Amino acid sequence: MNIKFLGAVKNVTGSKFLLEVSNKRILIDCGLYQEREFKSRNWDDFPVSPSSIDAIILTHGHLDHCGYLPKIVKDGFKGKIFCTEPTLEIVKIILLDSGKIQEEDAFKKKSRHKKEGRKGPHPEIPLYTIEDAKQVFPLLRGYPYKTVFEVTNEVTASFYDAGHILGAAMIELKVQSNGKTKTIIFSGDIGRWNKPILNDPTLFEKADIVFMESTYGNREHKSEDIEGDKLAKIIRRTAKEGGNIVIPVFALERAQEILYYMNKFFKEGVIPSLPVFVDSPMAINVTEVFKKYLQYFDENTRSLIEKGDSPFDFPLLKLTKTREQSTSINNMEGSAIIMAGSGMCTGGRIKHHLISNITRKESSIVFVGYQAKGTLGREIVEKEKSVRILGKQYSVKANIENIEGFSAHADKSDLFKWIDNFKEKPQKIFIIHGEEEASNEFANFLREKIKSEIIVPSYLSEFPL
Repeated sequence: MNIKFLGAVKNVTGSKFLLEVSNKRILIDCGLYQEREFKSRNWDDFPVSPSSIDAIILTHGHLDHCGYLPKIVKDGFKGKIFCTEPTLEIVKIILLDSGKIQEEDAFKKKSRHKKEGRKGPHPEIPLYTIEDAKQVFPLLRGYPYKTVFEVTNEVTASFYDAGHILGAAMIELKVQSNGKTKTIIFSGDIGRWNKPILNDPTLFEKADIVFMESTYGNREHKSEDIEGDKLAKIIRRTAKEGGNIVIPVFALERAQEILYYMNKFFKEGVIPSLPVFVDSPMAINVTEVFKKYLQYFDENTRSLIEKGDSPFDFPLLKLTKTREQSTSINNMEGSAIIMAGSGMCTGGRIKHHLISNITRKESSIVFVGYQAKGTLGREIVEKEKSVRILGKQYSVKANIENIEGFSAHADKSDLFKWIDNFKEKPQKIFIIHGEEEASNEFANFLREKIKSEIIVPSYLSEFPL
């Protein structure tokens, strides 16, 4: 048994982990790289032949965990893709949107390069298309939490609630090797305790080998109530100054959570009556999936919905599906709250709202999620004086706010709470899915606390299990 690390090691995105058992290959996650310095890996030849992979298991539907699927299928993968039931539906929405963005971005870059009299590299053609994305759908297989299913003759798997986003899972693998059973756990993205909408992350007591994320392995979040108060204060101040509140959101989970808080703010009267635009067809579609899977919510959210007080629907909420509706937002008089994708500002409608607001000192750009190194969102958060958006430079004059307390990722204390719950400590713990500094700091912290072998792997490194 062997593991090879094909992504999300000493960086956050591009999650891919190749498990080899006997003569079978199982890929855990199949995500896109989103950091600028690593994006070229999306275009590189895959380290192993896609046709040689027997199965793929997904932890959840974020693009950096599932967004490479159309490419690997186009290049020859023909096996089953296992995920939870909500993830199956979410992946379809995410991939269709990604294919559309790939096509649009390639067309725009090609036109821009032609106008500028230069030729760009491979992004002038799409990594994959909408039609490529559709080829993934027949391979998807959805299972509820805690249901055991066979992956290969030697490997069975089951999903457990990760508390991260709707349908997000931790994967428990039971591997038959040399007459013995080994338990391997992939944490996926670990959520947080006492968050609205979703249940708390699952705690385990026993495993031989664990792969765990470390996105916030060197940081602590502020409480969500404090951060909610901060968001309300930003909205009040910006509305008073006549600006817009622009919130780049991940269409999956973050958009729905911010809607939860907007509904709460309006009911409590802590912010003025402003229109709230969800300018993301994908977020609108994902919200419909949310409404379908109430059994995945925590008790409080289910109770609200059953009473007819859904956090995903309130009078001031305006859903913009068409491009014309999106464009008209920036022609409105007065202030508005504009939620648009993508969460790291790497594509989608958010770029147009940034162009309209980032040079306005009365507007606020509010980040409520992790901004990976090398993304436009990270550049703005780090207070660059000017940023390049759709080929042009824009001065940053708007108020830039970063509210990390809404993160769906566990912080250092939560991560330790999760791993410390193991009554029998794992033989090996691999620290993945974090920038190099965060992963190394968290690994060193664990080495002082836990008598397990703690490993921070590198890209393309391999280890026997």
